[in-house]
Amino acid sequence: MNSGRKITSPFLESVINVLRTKHYSIRTEHAYVDWIKRFIIFNNKRHPKEMGAMEVSAFLTYLAVKRNVAPATQNQALNALVFMYRHVLAQPLGDINGAVRAKERKKLPVVLTVDEVSRLLKNLSGVHWLAACLMYGSGLRLMECLRLRVMHLDFDHHAIFVIDGKGGKDRIVTLADELTIQLKRHLQYVKNLHEKDLADGYGEVYLPYALARKYPNAPREWRWQYIFPAGERTQDPRADVIRRHHLHEKSLQRAVKLAVKKAGIEKQATCHTLRHSFATHLLQRGADIRTVQEQLGHSDVKTTQIYTHVLNRGGNAVISPLAGALMS
Repeated sequence: MNSGRKITSPFLESVINVLRTKHYSIRTEHAYVDWIKRFIIFNNKRHPKEMGAMEVSAFLTYLAVKRNVAPATQNQALNALVFMYRHVLAQPLGDINGAVRAKERKKLPVVLTVDEVSRLLKNLSGVHWLAACLMYGSGLRLMECLRLRVMHLDFDHHAIFVIDGKGGKDRIVTLADELTIQLKRHLQYVKNLHEKDLADGYGEVYLPYALARKYPNAPREWRWQYIFPAGERTQDPRADVIRRHHLHEKSLQRAVKLAVKKAGIEKQATCHTLRHSFATHLLQRGADIRTVQEQLGHSDVKTTQIYTHVLNRGGNAVISPLAGALMS
């Protein structure tokens, strides 16, 4: 199998084959394979079939105690190893007792003011500006934005269809009227690029699951193309075929980071900060929290409620007594 990536062992190749059979994303594939390699190296390159829950517990403890990783990072490592033992080795781990779990660090999300968002956007241009506007204007996650396809825009109903978002969930979010002209102009450019690809004998885009086999002409159809295509055609890492993928996330992340610096914003703002700001600003304008929950795609309203804490003045709107003391 030509995967487009260097396979270091037959075992890791078997892991990749199972991941692809189960239609895991390429990002998850890379992450899981990396964690499995780290686990093997941590255990002096012993084969995983010779190990089990005890070694997994020791590895997770090492990540928490020695590497001081975040809970989400430790959980991803655990998920990768659980997947390997259950689906590749057919040796389910069962309960993993004794592992030191990474400590949850409760943090309020970083949120920009409306003025800061304005300054940030003014320091972006082209596709980076448009993508940032969508993340802030529609509350999109970074990869939800970059994975948008032409068919996901509904100008008539001012809506964006987010397909297979976090947790495999679909949802409908608002499309800001202010972006209609810019998006249509951008789509014309993308369509011209796609037609050039077709003329050059390419023009095929990646389709999830078995859609490409079920609809063999779909990968070349306009409606399936990415709204934010990459600047160059590249080989698909899952197959021996040249395609134009979507814009790489690092390109947008770097652009936003530079814009934050140019705008003189001192906060640790990232692409995800635009989504946080979207939610907070909606609540500030009087939006119902259930509406914000639906726009963000949260399963539990408790997750959305964290933005209500951001709205509070200081410590739960408590007014400091210092002013009275200074005036007396």
